[in-house]
Amino acid sequence: MVHTRSRTGSGDRRRTRALAGVPVAALLVLALQGCQDPAADDAGGKPSATAPGGAGAEGSPAAPSGQPSASPPGGTADGDPCALVTQQEAERLAGTALKPGQDLEGTCTYPAPESGPTAQVEVFAGESGKNYYDAERGLGHELKPLDGIGDEAWLEDGSVFLRVSGQWVAIRLVRNEEPSRFDKPLEELARTVAGRL
Repeated sequence: MVHTRSRTGSGDRRRTRALAGVPVAALLVLALQGCQDPAADDAGGKPSATAPGGAGAEGSPAAPSGQPSASPPGGTADGDPCALVTQQEAERLAGTALKPGQDLEGTCTYPAPESGPTAQVEVFAGESGKNYYDAERGLGHELKPLDGIGDEAWLEDGSVFLRVSGQWVAIRLVRNEEPSRFDKPLEELARTVAGRL
């Protein structure tokens, strides 16, 4: 009788090593995307607000969820993130009408109306902006440097990150279209926001 050694053991070890990083990556993705708001399920599954890092910038209090921000442009990243990007600017970036901004723990979200296309603009200010940037770097996403915007600025598919005088802001666009189509509008909006910090 001839005995042959099974090679499944080494294959299983390789597969186990390859999958070892999956839970960590999955947690990071979930942290960035957040959980869907139960109200959004009734609204046709539109994206909900996300706030990487959980807490507001420097522990600042957040406005109650669902209340639009009436703050004019010209805030700081440690204050109202909805003051950094106006509704009109968010709509210009998304290329569609959006609802008023909702400030939640250092994040301002401009969602699309239920009758509109899938679209959302999210502004992460202060600590949440830095956490989002760090998470994208940690995941190995390719970030392209942008010259002449604040102290530093970076562009990736659907998002832009900038730092001005130690304050971080990240802007993310959710659309079901080719992300590179929005590179120029994201860069222009980053320049505008940098001027407000």
